[in-house]
Amino acid sequence: MAKKSKIKEGSGNIFADLGLENPQEHYVKAHLVVLISKMIESKNLTQGQAATKMGLRQPDVSKLLKGRFEGFSLERLLNFVRALGSNVEIKITPGKTEREGRILIRV
Repeated sequence: MAKKSKIKEGSGNIFADLGLENPQEHYVKAHLVVLISKMIESKNLTQGQAATKMGLRQPDVSKLLKGRFEGFSLERLLNFVRALGSNVEIKITPGKTEREGRILIRV
């Protein structure tokens, strides 16, 4: 007889749901990597061309696009976005509650 699984609604942050340390940072980095991937694709760049623009080696671009971004700081990912031709604007606004604030990426 099959064991029934409980279905639990996610928090909206898979990294928090998995219990990883610094889930908000992982979440933001993952979104930046998706953005970088879309930018490379929209510009029809090869990984080698993207690597040159970003100041990386092609194998590092490959790792990054496969979601292995643990060695890249948030600042460095933001610089890759800039190197690929987009502006980066950081805006800080007061929260509406006493709870911890959140980080959003809007493109």
